[in-house]
Amino acid sequence: MWFFARDPVRDFPFELIPEPPEGGLPGPWALHRGRKKATGSPVSIFVYDVKPGAEEQTQVAKAAFKRFKTLRHPNILAYIDGLETEKCLHVVTEAVTPLGIYLKARVEAGGLKELEISWGLHQIVKALSFLVNDCSLIHNNVCMAAVFVDRAGEWKLGGLDYMYSAQGNGGGPPRKGIPELEQYDPPELADSSGRVVREKWSADMWRLGCLIWEVFNGPLPRAAALRNPGKIPKTLVPHYCELVGANPKVRPNPARFLQNCQAPGGFMSNRFVETNLFLEEIQIKEPAEKQKFFQELSKSLDAFPEDFCRHKVLPQLLTAFEFGNAGAVVLTPLFKVGKFLSAEEYQQKIIPVVVKMFSSTDRAMRIRLLQQMEQFIQYLDEPTVNTQIFPHVVHGFLDTNPAIREQTVKSMLLLAPKLNEANLNVELMKHFARLQAKDEQGPIRCNTTVCLGKIGSYLSASTRHRVLTSAFSRATKDPFAASRVAGVLGFAATHNLYSMNDCAQKILPVLCGLTVDPEKSVRDQAFKAIRSFLSKLESVSEDPTQLEEVEKDVHAASSPGMGGAAASWAGWAVTGVSSLTSKLIRSHPTTAPTETNIPQRPTPEGVPAPAPTPVPATPTTSGHWETQEEDKDTAEDSSAADRWDDEDWGSLEQEAESVLAQQDDWSTGGQVSRASQVSNSDHKSSKSPESDWSSWEAEGSWEQGWQEPSSQEPPPDGTRLASEYNWGGPESSDKGDPFATLFARPSTQPRPDSWGEDNWEGLETDSRQVKAELARKKREERRREMEAKRAERKVAKGPMKLGARKLD
Repeated sequence: MWFFARDPVRDFPFELIPEPPEGGLPGPWALHRGRKKATGSPVSIFVYDVKPGAEEQTQVAKAAFKRFKTLRHPNILAYIDGLETEKCLHVVTEAVTPLGIYLKARVEAGGLKELEISWGLHQIVKALSFLVNDCSLIHNNVCMAAVFVDRAGEWKLGGLDYMYSAQGNGGGPPRKGIPELEQYDPPELADSSGRVVREKWSADMWRLGCLIWEVFNGPLPRAAALRNPGKIPKTLVPHYCELVGANPKVRPNPARFLQNCQAPGGFMSNRFVETNLFLEEIQIKEPAEKQKFFQELSKSLDAFPEDFCRHKVLPQLLTAFEFGNAGAVVLTPLFKVGKFLSAEEYQQKIIPVVVKMFSSTDRAMRIRLLQQMEQFIQYLDEPTVNTQIFPHVVHGFLDTNPAIREQTVKSMLLLAPKLNEANLNVELMKHFARLQAKDEQGPIRCNTTVCLGKIGSYLSASTRHRVLTSAFSRATKDPFAASRVAGVLGFAATHNLYSMNDCAQKILPVLCGLTVDPEKSVRDQAFKAIRSFLSKLESVSEDPTQLEEVEKDVHAASSPGMGGAAASWAGWAVTGVSSLTSKLIRSHPTTAPTETNIPQRPTPEGVPAPAPTPVPATPTTSGHWETQEEDKDTAEDSSAADRWDDEDWGSLEQEAESVLAQQDDWSTGGQVSRASQVSNSDHKSSKSPESDWSSWEAEGSWEQGWQEPSSQEPPPDGTRLASEYNWGGPESSDKGDPFATLFARPSTQPRPDSWGEDNWEGLETDSRQVKAELARKKREERRREMEAKRAERKVAKGPMKLGARKLD
């Protein structure tokens, strides 16, 4: 029944792409591009159309079809599927390009490197060695038309049409009948007497010599051209001459040819071939060998072809991480190869691995991820960052290793634009407050201040108002000089986020206190910032209509565009202070903040005074800054406009670097002193991070440490009202000025106790202490009143008798 017949070509799971055949290969086959119907994955399809009167060619094509299905080797064209009908033969293989077309395209793109050719020839010779030595087969068709290249740049041996057994089974070699292929036959085939002694591989090795000549010199015009090596590299010429020698007996076995070329100084003795050979055997290598290989791989990737990195190195790296326990060593080459991928490919191949790596507890893995976050952050979407990455990253703030804490702080510069409201304004600020107030490493406290200034524009308006002023004010009281500089520069970088009232009442008083700082660099930054803020205040005072324009960003919502204004400020702290942190980690892992040039408070009674540490005087540079300040004064007098963006903050960063360079040598123990001597056993340095964190809600949160002062606060004890003060009359000499207690400058010197207990909160902390004291007094008075009332009732009524009835 004819209507039940099915067309096998239509039901074939692969289809041809409607394009002309590639290359016009000599022989019975035509090469077409194709794809799998189900997935669309690309393939190559060799098609042979059965023609009447071509029985010999049909038998050759069917023999090749059979060889393709039965021969499996990494260097032989991989068979996927096939179709055999009365009208045609279809052989589906991996997607490949004929070598001739591939070489021509590479020449047009800039030429093919010798590294690629060396590995390609290595693969072809290895395939011949497999056929001759393992299968006792003679290929009988080695030429340019029989070699194909896949998407990774790997050379594959095809053209199995005229293959025959070396043992004589099944007859001799089939007749080709194609002049383009017969020109590669060795000269001994023309001798029909059979007196020439030859090896079974002699003919194929002659053809291999022809292939080498064509790769370097182009199409072979005639056999006599083989006498001139042409462009063949000198390291390969001796071995090439052995292949095209007139005596077939001396032509080397394919296996020996590989050994000769891989000898030291040989054509195939290079890093590219060694890398490929290691990748082929990586599954049986020892873990130590894999670690060493991946560590050295990233140095060589720049010299390797891009297609090779994408399609061969990358899958091996992903497999090594998933199943080989390679660990952090795969990160550097992985991200280097990732640069060759498109955005879609990066999302599919790299991002799932990165997300999985962030959940690892391996410290080496975590710190390398943080260091290289800049290479993949643009491919991460906000939901992934907030739900799968940030929860793991924040653990780095509590790590006992200072290097991880520092890298975690730096990574927030990249993560902040992608964080949601809760993670950015609540969770992150809580960790920043803890680091800035309690971390024992000065550079980490400094970098926390720098990072806060750079991400300030991403914070909500309420968080900015509540956090920034208090945070930078706290930084200006840090014993570490670089942190004080960072606090001043933080005010400068976020100047557009403060109201005029805050500038006048909160920021300028803090900056004025730094004009007498022991470090000249801090004083210079303070004077510069004071002039800038005063310029803004003066311009608004002369023209009050500018107030709205000046304060337009104060109550504005968080804007990523505003972050560009602070993109370059204090960059020295994020990059240059790393060396300081490294020295701290190497020489003093648990060293407390340095007290360079900071005077100490008197030692309390009963505590032995520590031996004074000699501190070298910081040299004061003159000339550049004095001239610059004079120029600025002249310019400010001539214009009242706000010129903040014109300030030369690059030179300030260099000055700040000099502060770091002039600090005590961290590598010598005698010049490093602790900023606070622990006098209370509850605050010893051996206290675990977990215990610090458990008490953090009560000690170091932004709400308690950096809260805005209340508008209605009771005056301190002993302060009289203005109406009670004797403004005009004489005052007794034995009474001091009552305003002196209000304007007494709080000491910024650290107390000899733990870092977290220092009184750096300013007026906010003082107001809370006053409130707490008043509340305690009220409770005590109330308790006394209640006890007095109870006593009165008891005396008036007397003791009650047992069983008596209470009438009132």
